[in-house]
Amino acid sequence: MTVAFFSGRGRRAGIALGAVSAGLLVLAACDKPTPLATVTVGDDSWNSGANCYNDGKAIAQKDLLNCVKRKAENTVEVNSTDEVHLGVEPSIADHSWAVIVDGTPVFDEPTKKTYRTMTGAQFFAPDPQTGQPAPTTRQVSFLKIDGKSFSGVWNFTFKKTS
Repeated sequence: MTVAFFSGRGRRAGIALGAVSAGLLVLAACDKPTPLATVTVGDDSWNSGANCYNDGKAIAQKDLLNCVKRKAENTVEVNSTDEVHLGVEPSIADHSWAVIVDGTPVFDEPTKKTYRTMTGAQFFAPDPQTGQPAPTTRQVSFLKIDGKSFSGVWNFTFKKTS
């Protein structure tokens, strides 16, 4: 003879409660991923999540410099003759974004396009004011711009190969 510890109705309620609890636990453990920035050179691509991202809210001005200086997860090898494609997800481009190299803006204006193309030589050109050669590694940062503030920073290290 089998003895039921719970009635059918009690078992169903227990299973439902367990499923809801498990679902909440899984949701609590998940962080929403940040949008990605991508660099493509030839057949190779590198993706990066944000080094700093405030989910659409402004990054404090005092923290922005530290975000731009953070070590990049990806090192991109760039030849001076390579075409370098810089891309962002539409959620970044919908606002606008800019590219800076070692803290200096690359383009005159931010863009709302999802990608920009440059040559490798542009990242390693001599300093136009002093004529000094550029370093062989550069910190390239993408900045998401919301109005007059920044809400995301993605960093890559570019290494000159020739």
